[in-house]
Amino acid sequence: TMILGVLKIVNFAHGEFLMLGMYLTYYCYNVLGIDPYLCLLISIPIFFLFGVAIQRILINPVLKSPMEIQILLTLGLFFFLQNAALFFFGPYLKSIKTGYARAIISIGSVNFSSTKLIMFLFSIAFTLVLYVFLKKSDLGKAIRACSEDSYGAMLVGINVRNVYMIAFGIGTACAGAAGTLLMPVYYVDPYIGLTFVMTAFVVVVLGGMGNYIGALVGGFIIGLTESLGAALFTASLKQLATFVIFILILLLRPTGLFGARRM
Repeated sequence: TMILGVLKIVNFAHGEFLMLGMYLTYYCYNVLGIDPYLCLLISIPIFFLFGVAIQRILINPVLKSPMEIQILLTLGLFFFLQNAALFFFGPYLKSIKTGYARAIISIGSVNFSSTKLIMFLFSIAFTLVLYVFLKKSDLGKAIRACSEDSYGAMLVGINVRNVYMIAFGIGTACAGAAGTLLMPVYYVDPYIGLTFVMTAFVVVVLGGMGNYIGALVGGFIIGLTESLGAALFTASLKQLATFVIFILILLLRPTGLFGARRM
């Protein structure tokens, strides 16, 4: 949502950033012995800088190009990162086993997986911090101004190019952090990014293209839909309801639930 809302570019390689974040966490845990959640202190700055470099070297030259060129570029980046991961890390599934991975938290008759609860709380915390940053800080206001009207932002003295780099870096850092949070729960292989990026696109379209609050609400809706789908059907069919919602939104309300609003 950050990248789409500010740069107006559809980044098909976003799931590969998440995949690389999972691999980084895997090796931090198995090689360096760093707890996966402490690895957030490593993955967030690394992926922020990685995103800034990607935006400056690859994305910035095509920002004024037709959308087809932008899509082909991010698709090319998607295939490059996927195959690079296949070459360096191999095709095999990798996972980590922490001492608390199977811990269960019980509230009355309801049981929660501790790792999934931690992942949820971290996600909410990141969302709130990013929301306050966008609303209250000068840089956040500059990002919102560029999202609304980049030419108007330029006229009032905002360095739009730097804002674009920072926004892309923040979006990439979020993907890297998501990979770190997912690693104690999921396996990783070079193809895992495609699974999550498809869900991310559904969330963004459902909430409204580029709308920050819409993405949060859309994430809750899709998460609950997948959980109910897994309970009512088989786990392999849990995404069926998600894509049914996706198709209905495209047909009935293409702008999404919050399409009239922006970040």
